[in-house]
Amino acid sequence: MVKGNQSHMTEFLLLGLTSDPKKQVWLFASFLAMYLVNVASNSVIIATIRGDARLHTPMYFLLSNLSLVDICFTTVIVPQMLVNMLTQRKTIPFAQCLTQMYFFVAFGITDSFLLAAMATDRYVAICNPLHYTATMNPRRCLLLVIASWVVSHLHSLTHTILMARLSFCGPNVIHHFFCDVQPLLTLSCSDTSVNELLAFTEGSFVIMSPFLFIIVSYVYITCAVLRLPSGRGRYKVFSTCGSHLTVVALFYGTITSVYIRPSSTYAVTKDRVVTVIYTVVTPMLNPFIYSLRNKDMKQGLKKLMRMTA
Repeated sequence: MVKGNQSHMTEFLLLGLTSDPKKQVWLFASFLAMYLVNVASNSVIIATIRGDARLHTPMYFLLSNLSLVDICFTTVIVPQMLVNMLTQRKTIPFAQCLTQMYFFVAFGITDSFLLAAMATDRYVAICNPLHYTATMNPRRCLLLVIASWVVSHLHSLTHTILMARLSFCGPNVIHHFFCDVQPLLTLSCSDTSVNELLAFTEGSFVIMSPFLFIIVSYVYITCAVLRLPSGRGRYKVFSTCGSHLTVVALFYGTITSVYIRPSSTYAVTKDRVVTVIYTVVTPMLNPFIYSLRNKDMKQGLKKLMRMTA
């Protein structure tokens, strides 16, 4: 164990996903492949949207921002984890640990708000189509994105400042592959009640309010769709919203099981597996979910390939 003094650690030890050298080899290859696919596919989505004038709409503007956040979200975690696997040096300085936690929380919450903004776009497009252009104008879309980033970073800054004030004088071993809020709270020898109270109240509000907003939006969308006389029209609308709902289910289904609960119920193995899904797997799958059943995106991708050929 590495200690700075009786009240403050200078560094932590990240145990990662496994200590078995044989398993680390295929884990390294798997995570490297997923990370490269994530960066490449999300970059292609951004380039496709920027390069095709037909995709310069509110929905695709929000999607391009989601792709950017997904790249940042995974980049905060995976490169450091790969370096640790490669060098077998698993220590991380206290300041770097807090920095990683800050950006992880900030990008995760930004993801959440952007998904809510995309639900707003679909609600206006389907339930108030005559007012869509005026409601989802470029200025308002930009404000939605800026607000998502600002609120997320303020939320993360609050939790990071509170974490920095805690004392860490016991074991410095983090049973995780990155510096997350719950594993750090379990290591503190200070009173963490304020941190836990804030995480459970304000944290729950920040995570769940966009989710509830998405649910309400889709209730209205479903009611509007069911009033359509044409079965083909219903299918078209539901297929348009299906991609977004799939991403929402993957993201919130995993993130709520980890964060919306007291830290006393934290389970190391289970939570590490769930965390891999929303930090690595979901950001990698998002570009495929949004593009495979989307004719506009497919046409945009073909145009991008012709331009780069």
